[in-house]
Amino acid sequence: MLSGAKTNLSTAEPACYSTPEESGLRVETIPFDRIPNQSRLFLDYLEDPTALKKFYPSAVRFHHELQQRVPEVLSAHQADRAQVCDALEAMNKRWNAGEETLRNIQLLRESDCVAVVSGQQAGLFTGPLYTIYKALAAVKLAGCLRQRNTKAVPVFWMAAEDHDFAEVANAEFITRDCQLSSVEVPPVIHGEGQPVGHVVLNESIDDVVEQLFALLPNSEFADDMKALVRKAWQPGRGFVDSFATMMTSLLGSYGLIFLDPLDADLKKLAAPLYSAAAKQAAEIATAVEQRSKELEDAGYHAQVMATANSFPLFLHDESGARHALARTEKGKYRAKDIDAEYTSDELAQLALESPQKFSPNVTLRAVVQDYLLPTIAYYGGAAEIAYFAQTGEVYRVLGRPVTPILPRSSLTMIERHASRVLERYDLKLEDLFDGIEPVITRVVEEYLGADTAKLFAKTEQKVNEELDRLRQELESVDPTLAGALDTGRKKINYQLDGLRTRFVRAQMGRDESAHRQLQRVFEQLFPNKELQERHINITSLLARHGTYVIEWIYNAINLGSNEHQVVKL
Repeated sequence: MLSGAKTNLSTAEPACYSTPEESGLRVETIPFDRIPNQSRLFLDYLEDPTALKKFYPSAVRFHHELQQRVPEVLSAHQADRAQVCDALEAMNKRWNAGEETLRNIQLLRESDCVAVVSGQQAGLFTGPLYTIYKALAAVKLAGCLRQRNTKAVPVFWMAAEDHDFAEVANAEFITRDCQLSSVEVPPVIHGEGQPVGHVVLNESIDDVVEQLFALLPNSEFADDMKALVRKAWQPGRGFVDSFATMMTSLLGSYGLIFLDPLDADLKKLAAPLYSAAAKQAAEIATAVEQRSKELEDAGYHAQVMATANSFPLFLHDESGARHALARTEKGKYRAKDIDAEYTSDELAQLALESPQKFSPNVTLRAVVQDYLLPTIAYYGGAAEIAYFAQTGEVYRVLGRPVTPILPRSSLTMIERHASRVLERYDLKLEDLFDGIEPVITRVVEEYLGADTAKLFAKTEQKVNEELDRLRQELESVDPTLAGALDTGRKKINYQLDGLRTRFVRAQMGRDESAHRQLQRVFEQLFPNKELQERHINITSLLARHGTYVIEWIYNAINLGSNEHQVVKL
């Protein structure tokens, strides 16, 4: 374990009542409506999810209201707890689970225990930072519920059935030179259409790990971190197994339970729901299509493009590749690449007999999750919240209680070197949202070339004042001359603006250090014009701070906040 790690954390005591400030962290918040590219549906959901009951029938405004759902969740849970927990115990032991996780699995065996669930695709070296944030939010909420006398455990559902390997095969991080870089696993190890859970690492992973550590800072934490990464990511091991092993090493002391839905025993347990979904495929497709129309009529967007001919399950061939099924004019279902056609009853029977040949599509996935687990709530991001607006109809058709989705914690971690640059030029994270050019202009005009910038402003003001006086005189002589002056004014101001832009670039070119610092701040805090959490990998922070940073993240998560948190380390 890396230096600074705690091995005996008790998460229940501070889970509800601690704040980031009480943990000694400096935290600022930004409302999501000030962050670019947020959907109207997401913003309205943050404002008041209960106002959207039509699309989210089980929505709650506050996490402490979840306890009211416990009887409904427990009475609707049909999967055999003992068998679910046997499967969870076996897989988590395979990933070197600690005592906290195994105790939580034992607790989940009890008939009055519920699960707080989050999940994500299995990414290289754990993927983007929000993967860690989602996992720890589930941990914290489970602790909060236990503190309120509700038995609860945190579960992380790894989306091993997803087939988009390109999306998870790379990891982005900040190098020792404070620049954004990335490493990638060769795509050849992934068969087309196959679930990521079937990918097995080869010798190339050793080179990828070497590239990672050649670029990361060589700090006091480097040796421990190398050991942790190499222990998890090895040739011959499954990609998802490697992800789970590293996540367990980092978060295992918090008692987090990891779940691989490709597990054969879990597939068998899910078979009755697969079968029911296949049998009611037409009704599900019609309901989702209608819900999509209702969303659009309400001025929102439909996250899933559904049609009345969709089928809620993928069919997997002998190689493991998945195929989407669609209803034909004859009322049967077939895939583009497969000659055979099936009735919904035939597919329902096949799902009972061979559930390993199927995996749920995006509208059914959460329903399967909440069939296997007594889920009290799910933590998801903006896209998942949008999915749930349509998924709720699948729950309804299949007679399942709709699980409330809570917005996941959203954080930007600002390290000291970036914080110093922001402070030097009186910048905040939200100043970066407009892009680097406006920030450079501001820095030049307020700091690097302030005197010249003031002269530009005075010149522009004086020129326009004199032009105003001239216009008044011309209007009294010939109104058409005033119109000609207005045209000339636009050209003069255009030329002044162009000259100011050239001045800003020239000034920034003279001060290469400031330009470089600003570029690196953007790469660290708003890479590719998106929030840091969507790109940067946890290894960036581990390399500089050790696993202390995991505890800082846990402490920074505020279950009572729906705003983006800016955490200064």
